[in-house]
Amino acid sequence: MAKQKHPIYNLQFGLVCMSSLLFSASFNMLIPELPAYLSSLGGAEYKGLIVALFTLTAGISRPFSGRLTDTVGRVPVMAFGSIVCFVCGFLYPVLGSVAGFLFLRLIHGFSTGFKPTATAAYVADIAPPERWGEAMGIHGLCFSTGLAIGPAIGSYIGMHYSLDILFYCSSAFALLSILILMNMKETLPSKQKFRPSLLKISRHDIIAIEALPAGIVTFMSYAGYGAILTLIPDWTAHLGIANKGMFFMVFTLASLLIRFIAGKASDRHGRTRVIIIGLGILLISLIVIGYAATPAGLMVGAGIYGVASGILSPAINAWTIDMSHPDHRGKAVATMYIALEAGIGLGALFAGWYYADVIARVPAVMYSCAAVVAICLVYMLVKFRKA
Repeated sequence: MAKQKHPIYNLQFGLVCMSSLLFSASFNMLIPELPAYLSSLGGAEYKGLIVALFTLTAGISRPFSGRLTDTVGRVPVMAFGSIVCFVCGFLYPVLGSVAGFLFLRLIHGFSTGFKPTATAAYVADIAPPERWGEAMGIHGLCFSTGLAIGPAIGSYIGMHYSLDILFYCSSAFALLSILILMNMKETLPSKQKFRPSLLKISRHDIIAIEALPAGIVTFMSYAGYGAILTLIPDWTAHLGIANKGMFFMVFTLASLLIRFIAGKASDRHGRTRVIIIGLGILLISLIVIGYAATPAGLMVGAGIYGVASGILSPAINAWTIDMSHPDHRGKAVATMYIALEAGIGLGALFAGWYYADVIARVPAVMYSCAAVVAICLVYMLVKFRKA
């Protein structure tokens, strides 16, 4: 009953939301300009690795971040993720080679491997269980605001200033995220001091079996996002849209409008029902994006994709928390994020491999991702329709 004394709308929740907004803007503002930047370094054939390498280390680090979240504390793990973003922004201009760039994408991935895991556990700690969907929806709204403004800001800086300035701005956003974390209270009751032995991971620490259904849905629904991150900058330019961040801004703004409602809906009507609806809309969006032949058509697809994302994200996050053990909440969240990173990474790898700078192949990639979502939808309908 102690949880009931902690309303959603308090200072700590506001701080964690603002920190997440700045953090997501920090790493996402680079996305629109990275494909062209890698090409300028002579690594056009490695575009699929821009996202894949980032998600590889994010996925690998999840078991460690989950364990540390449940032992060392939520706030230190969040801080580590923001610090990685801060440092990497300064190193991109220094390591100006293809090998150096790809190495930094590997290191940069640790940021999202740590901060979102601890953040989800923190939000669950300070919100009452019957309002987890709403809390995840509001936090996701703030995180998505960062995802929306990040690419738009990044593309603007890339067009009017320089990529070095863009990288330094990314670091500045991460620094602000760190400063906010310094004012947040730890929510883990029995916090331990960090020691190297905590980094020893057994197979039981990697996956929370109870959260596997959420992991399956996350994996299959985010494969398309990996393809979008890899191909949309080129697809946007091909259709005549100057600002490569416009797609991301439209889809994220659409996501913002639906998250609050969707989070509450999952609390009232059940996670699985809301997830099934979200998957259906996601399937439609990927088909529209692949079929788009005009800027307006692509923006419509971006909007539908944003609605689907806004419905799915808070419902899946809350579903994961529902299935988790209170003492292993970090591990359950890490399991869901491992699936997310695997989906994004493999989607990006497939997209980059098949695309190979042949713009006419973009629709086929989107239709393939839609097929994966269709399989996921069947899985949910068969196993959880009555839930």
